[in-house]
Amino acid sequence: MSVIANVAVTKEPSLTEALVDGLLALPFAGLPQKAKDVAVNDLLDMAGNCLSARQTDYMQALLRSCDDEGNCTAIGHARPLRAADAALINGTGTHGEDFDDTLEGAPIRVGAMVIPAVLAAAERYGRSGAEALRGIIFGLEMICRMNHVAPGAIHKACFHPVGVIGAIGATVGAGITLDLDRAQMVNALGIAGSLSSGILEYLTDGSWTKRLHPGWAAQSGLRAATMARAGYNGPRTVLEGPHGFFRAFAPSATPRFSYLTEGLGNNWLMGDIAFKPYACGTMIHPFIDCMIRLAQQGISADDIVDVLCETGEGLVDRLWEPLAGKHLPPSGYAAKFSMPFCMAVGFFDQAAGLEQFTDEKAKDPRILSLAKRIRYVIDPDNEYPVNYSGHIRATLRDGRIIELRQPHMRGGKREPLSRDELVRKFHRNAVYGGWRESDADRLQDFCLTIASQPDLSSFGAYRI
Repeated sequence: MSVIANVAVTKEPSLTEALVDGLLALPFAGLPQKAKDVAVNDLLDMAGNCLSARQTDYMQALLRSCDDEGNCTAIGHARPLRAADAALINGTGTHGEDFDDTLEGAPIRVGAMVIPAVLAAAERYGRSGAEALRGIIFGLEMICRMNHVAPGAIHKACFHPVGVIGAIGATVGAGITLDLDRAQMVNALGIAGSLSSGILEYLTDGSWTKRLHPGWAAQSGLRAATMARAGYNGPRTVLEGPHGFFRAFAPSATPRFSYLTEGLGNNWLMGDIAFKPYACGTMIHPFIDCMIRLAQQGISADDIVDVLCETGEGLVDRLWEPLAGKHLPPSGYAAKFSMPFCMAVGFFDQAAGLEQFTDEKAKDPRILSLAKRIRYVIDPDNEYPVNYSGHIRATLRDGRIIELRQPHMRGGKREPLSRDELVRKFHRNAVYGGWRESDADRLQDFCLTIASQPDLSSFGAYRI
């Protein structure tokens, strides 16, 4: 008779396990002040964006779809919701008017998926403001790192990175906030891989599903974290496995997995999060700046024969083509993703805020006439996506040619918006959404002091 000894089998840590080990080794006290400042700025920006969208038809429809009540807050809405529904509403509201943050260098929205999941987790389970802020920081960093692994390939596969990567980042944010242990965090990420979703077909007709994707990612991340907390398990090789996340959502890419763990805790990619001064596609912003400067030179629209723009090839598919359609956007929402319209409305209004993207504005004959005179040529040396720049060459009726360039996006790392500018943006969004100034002041203070909140019980005051 042979005796078989019980020998423990040692497994090499999976990529997910190594990532979780790195995250859990970072205490809140050791996080850099810049990371905390970016997270607070993003929380304030997120809250203002939720307020700006609160009375829209798509938000009211989504709110009606939530059929249960709970004890969590959807910012600017009176009805208390279940945690997952609050995350859904706040995530969709953050992104709904396309005024939320973006990541320079590897473009994706960041806060809209993470912050709603963290707030719902903290409010539902009685976590402190510091625990919530730590969750926000780690979730934002996860989104940024994930989006560098296979840049462009998720879009190429017809998925929206906001929806698929967003669920992973939201899971990290909620899981850190809920203080999940190593095994629970690994399981939560494994679960999140199966809850990630979001296709790009909204590009065909400008329908509402783009707005839904960050909200769905937020509630999926929250659910993944709470499922794992309750004992549900998921694959430990969710990120790198033969049937894993990047094989499914980015099949054309060779994933650069080193971005997930290298420099974790030392090199904070979330420092490249940019905040929008204009309520439209991020890469359009430098071109709007050029058109505003053209108008400020005293040029009239009737003086302009033609505007030729040098642009990066990566901008063409979503912002320039089909050019005839971009010259005549069917709605105010579609106009946000039309380079010619955004440039034209910027010229006339010297602004591109929420008021510039109504359905009425999208039909303004003066704006559309100028938009039709705007065209592009691809500049092979354009730095996109590493840098967002703008260029116009305006030919006038008197034969003059005026050429203007904007070397970077205002609001990004080369020219960041200050805290005061973000506060002013927050208040403009609150007014646009029909909120009282006194309520906006209190919500602003809550956001700016979240790290000192003993819990999020006071968050319910913003169910208005």
